[in-house]
Amino acid sequence: MPDRKSVNTTCRMCGTLCGITAHIENNRVVDIEGNPEHLFSKGRTCIKGSSAVTWLNRPDRIFKPLKRNMAGEFEEIELERAMDEIAAKLIEIQKKYGDNAIGIWKGEGIDFAQQENLARRFAHAVGTPNYFSNDTQCYASRHIAFHLVYGCWPLADYANADLIINWGTNAPISHSHWMQAINEGREKGAKLMVVDTRYTEIARQADLYVQIRPGTDGALAWGIIREMIEHDEIDHDFVDNFTVGYDKVVEYAQGFSRERVSQITGVSESLISRITDEIAQARPRLASWAGCGLEHQINGVNNIRTITMIDALAGATDRKGGMRIPMGFGLPELTLYKEKPLTELDPIGAKRFPVLYEMRQECHTGLLMDQIISEKPYPFKGLVMTAANPALTNANSAKVRKALSKLELLVVKDLFITETALLADYVIPAASYLEREEMFFNGALRAAFITGKYLDYGLQTEYEFVKGLAERMGAGEYFPWKDDHELNEWLLKPTGYTTADLHTAPGGFIFGENPCEKHLNKLTTGEKRFFDTPTGKIEFYSAHLEAKNIPGIDGLPQYHPPHYLAEPDPDYPILLSTGARKQKFFHGRYRNIPQLYKAEPHGHLEMHPEDAKTLGLKDGDRVRVTSRIGSFETLAQVMHEKEIVRGTMQHTHGFADENVNEVTYDDVSDPISGFPVLKSIQVRVEKL
Repeated sequence: MPDRKSVNTTCRMCGTLCGITAHIENNRVVDIEGNPEHLFSKGRTCIKGSSAVTWLNRPDRIFKPLKRNMAGEFEEIELERAMDEIAAKLIEIQKKYGDNAIGIWKGEGIDFAQQENLARRFAHAVGTPNYFSNDTQCYASRHIAFHLVYGCWPLADYANADLIINWGTNAPISHSHWMQAINEGREKGAKLMVVDTRYTEIARQADLYVQIRPGTDGALAWGIIREMIEHDEIDHDFVDNFTVGYDKVVEYAQGFSRERVSQITGVSESLISRITDEIAQARPRLASWAGCGLEHQINGVNNIRTITMIDALAGATDRKGGMRIPMGFGLPELTLYKEKPLTELDPIGAKRFPVLYEMRQECHTGLLMDQIISEKPYPFKGLVMTAANPALTNANSAKVRKALSKLELLVVKDLFITETALLADYVIPAASYLEREEMFFNGALRAAFITGKYLDYGLQTEYEFVKGLAERMGAGEYFPWKDDHELNEWLLKPTGYTTADLHTAPGGFIFGENPCEKHLNKLTTGEKRFFDTPTGKIEFYSAHLEAKNIPGIDGLPQYHPPHYLAEPDPDYPILLSTGARKQKFFHGRYRNIPQLYKAEPHGHLEMHPEDAKTLGLKDGDRVRVTSRIGSFETLAQVMHEKEIVRGTMQHTHGFADENVNEVTYDDVSDPISGFPVLKSIQVRVEKL
């Protein structure tokens, strides 16, 4: 008789963390469907989630460690021997070049929850401050912006809002379960507004679509703020008691008349007025979200800060139907930043991007490539990477390949051979999300989710990997837990709960209530710190940021024009935007799933019909896209005139044969976060 079981767990095919039921037969997943008891996905799963059945059972999945031999080819090696050799080489590099000559890079191909903090812990345990991740190209910029204003990462309460605003985000594709909350809110009467350069899937559903020039969102936000002030649509009680810098906001906003904002953004004056009217009618039940589309501009952090300020000015902070403030769980710290800060070892990027390092304790991946090549200010020679693929997904692919090839040691832990793994000295097979026990936490819902080891192929989990290396490198004391389960029990101990408790509710274990307007309760009890910012208040103006003395940056989120407007290059007259997600894929992943690849085997250069006419192009023509650093070839896709701003083209990343990152430069970046300008690359396009 077959050994069959069905388990409720959490999908990890992207970062959305939907609830699934996995059906397993003879240690093999045979079907995946949505778990209707899950707190927020409520039974829904997407094509990526169900396609995990194919992905996890692919014949080219790695099950044996690989080592590059003298002929440059991979050959199998026993795991323990590979671990011994890797640890020995890391120790050798540290002795020869210094403790900071090595580092670890966390990718999203395996996870970003406990695995992130385990990677951080490992780095400091073995004496290096150099922790890297995919977050320095996606997420960290918004993290900085939200924390500068709110002191946390808030959650938009779509289900109870009266007005939902999405800025540069496309929920049906990138955060599918948000659509359930958005739809619930709209069923209760909420309006949906979308601000984007492209007429996306979410824009098609909007009550009001605002098409905007790339990188000018901050100017529109300041224009909205000016209108709100002029018409006295401000929650003065909240502003007076719980914010700092409002007087500076009032003064600076005066420079953003409707006429000026319209000229900058391409949004009509009448539409600017309508946006403000909609906010006035809805406040304080205003739930807005700035997506990663805003991060990839030279003014990304400040644009997002300004958008976030609108919610606070409207009194939506921690209100039902507004921007909810999460609550913690009382878990112990897994990182070692207090015990071993290692800031004296010059973390890569910390001096140039001090806010990124201070707020994220994270080194800069772009500057890492420069440092590997130049060996300045010190040599960096060894890198351990868990399921990241920067050779395909990071800006300036040619530089990334050159840098990674120059390392004395590159170790990649992944489920498959990727473009980055092809450059590695060792490839270690990774355990999937159905092959380990891990926990996820949602602070706004105050809910915890747990997975389990439902498949067992004898593969190392991330904890076993870093524990094994640390023990061999003399840092085993920092990893005393026998396995993932014992680690999880230690993490939960201060809460009074156990993993067994969490397993009773795989659709979400509720720790307790997260009440609204927690700042009001603090005010009545005489507390002075209402939010987790330096002043304890919502910060429209950040004295802390101004003190960093970043060129061109003061404490107010001033609007600066995007690079392509400030320094246009006539040799490259087209603006290229990259990174729009496809529902079938997640960044560089899942092109190896046959049914998904068959449905979309190529990337396309999306363009306005007038641009296509000017270039003599029709749909399906092969074109070459060239920037000042490189070129790639792809297929033209002529859109409807309403679907994309004229003069701007879009190409999704992650297609190896049409790699847009051959043209994305990394030397123009946000001065606060260090994010490259992936949404505004200046290029020229020619027909082949």
